[in-house]
Amino acid sequence: MATGGTFLTYNKILPGAYINFISKARALGTIADRGVMAMALKNNWGIENKIVTITNEDFQKDALKIFGYEYTSEKLRPFREAFKNAKEIKYYRLGTGEKAKATIGSLTVTSKYSGTRGNNIKIKIASNVDDSSHTIYTYIDNIIVDEIIATNIEEIVENDFVSFSGTGAFEDNAGTNLSGGTDGEINNSEYSKFLSLIESESFNVIIYDGEDEQTKGLFESFTKRLRDEEGVKITTVLHNYKKADFEGVISVKNDKNLVYWVGGALAGAEINQSLTNKVYDGEYEFNAKYSNNELKEAINNGEFVFYYDINNIKVLKDINTFVSFSSDKNSDFSNNQIIRVLDSTANDVARIFNDYYLGKIQNDNLGRDIFKSELINYFNQLQAIRAINNFSPEDINIKKGTEKGDVIVDLMIEPVASMDKLYMKCIIE
Repeated sequence: MATGGTFLTYNKILPGAYINFISKARALGTIADRGVMAMALKNNWGIENKIVTITNEDFQKDALKIFGYEYTSEKLRPFREAFKNAKEIKYYRLGTGEKAKATIGSLTVTSKYSGTRGNNIKIKIASNVDDSSHTIYTYIDNIIVDEIIATNIEEIVENDFVSFSGTGAFEDNAGTNLSGGTDGEINNSEYSKFLSLIESESFNVIIYDGEDEQTKGLFESFTKRLRDEEGVKITTVLHNYKKADFEGVISVKNDKNLVYWVGGALAGAEINQSLTNKVYDGEYEFNAKYSNNELKEAINNGEFVFYYDINNIKVLKDINTFVSFSSDKNSDFSNNQIIRVLDSTANDVARIFNDYYLGKIQNDNLGRDIFKSELINYFNQLQAIRAINNFSPEDINIKKGTEKGDVIVDLMIEPVASMDKLYMKCIIE
């Protein structure tokens, strides 16, 4: 009897074909994509108590279904601002109230979500002359968003805006508005719930668009804990919160509505890109006229500020709130482009180790050499896109730690920043 299978060592007894299929060796460590922003906003329509992932395509095609408003609505300006640069938004709707309802004969209609937007929904029922069926129309702001034909209430199914219940025949109706929809209250506990839910998601930047100092402090503490204790390198954008003095917190100076654009721009910026001198292309109008002394003061205070430059409004300098420079943490840590390189390094190396090495590769010379090769490949990728400079394999030292499973890596890298100042001496003969 011939046998076979795979082999670990050359110790088979029975005759047969033992064949291993092995992928050609290739680097596992790649640079993770950026572009994901998280935010919690008050709205009067949409999924409650859950993080919803929205792409730019989703937003453009399904804004009415997701948010209860058309893409061009003034209500959705924050999302249009963020999607100028962000690829994806992790969105949490703040506030849970009551659903709107209406009773039309034996039919009960209930809005799909709570909120006052449900009060703008109208149901019209019209009998069809050709048979005993009826057409049930769902309107929002007098725009038909759904129509369905049914002969009795039991046949009708819910749509993206309302659900139906009841039994029996339909009654013709020229149009009945739903009512009773209410918005929930927004308080600190709502933001705490958002932060608890978002912690398990993967994102680059999180924003808070309010002015409550206690809530800003909550976001600051959340950011510091994730960065310093959990090793999750996120960035938080707040308005007028320079006191954070921390590389993970950005304080927008001009106007609080700009946190949406800044959050999206920071999330969408690649690790080899800077936002310094980037043109603001959003919809908000705000003051950007400052004197040179005011702009210098903003930089010294660690404020992310926009300035007026001839016909455009631009980002003055891509910086965070960190200003307490020391020999251990110099001014490089105030540069967001450099922080993006360092954060990506921390996040990517952790992902590579956790996914491919932790509990899977032996901690011997061969195993550590394999891991070192992965790190060399990763940093070569960073150098290839000009995110770091002057890297060589000798900059990585890897060894076994005190415990048998411990791996110690000592590394030196030189992040690259964009040009932002020119010093030129011109001698005329």
